[in-house]
Amino acid sequence: MTADRNPTAIAQLGQGYYWQDLAVGQRFHTFRRTVTETDIVNFISVTGMLETIFIDATYAHGAIQGRPAPGALTYGLIEGLIMQGMVQGTGLALLEVHKKMLAPVVAGDTIWAEIEVTGVRPTSQHNRAVVTSAIEVRNQHGKPVMAYTATRMLAGRPDA
Repeated sequence: MTADRNPTAIAQLGQGYYWQDLAVGQRFHTFRRTVTETDIVNFISVTGMLETIFIDATYAHGAIQGRPAPGALTYGLIEGLIMQGMVQGTGLALLEVHKKMLAPVVAGDTIWAEIEVTGVRPTSQHNRAVVTSAIEVRNQHGKPVMAYTATRMLAGRPDA
């Protein structure tokens, strides 16, 4: 690249979708991410989620086989994947989330999500829209482990 080229005229890698690029019914899927023991330890340490099932590997009264990951960790990992691929640089606010845990996620599971755009409502100001989506998180076997809806405020194209 030469010094006289305008960097704003070149598409930026990783740029999220502007609201004008989304339509109801549009579907995406994220990359996959394996949940590790380190992820679980770091998450419970930083959040203080020191519940017995998360900190005692010998706990005999737990209902989950394996090393369970907190649902909030699963949610956070998926939101990170969505952020990197869908709303990086265009997401203005996360307005609302409704989650349902469907099955446990344990260390060694590989998770990913399918996202369906369920609503795009432009606002009356500042070239923005409220975008709703249904997100289904699955494990490496294709089994649903979490379902949630998210409502976000997304930016519009700068030239619009």
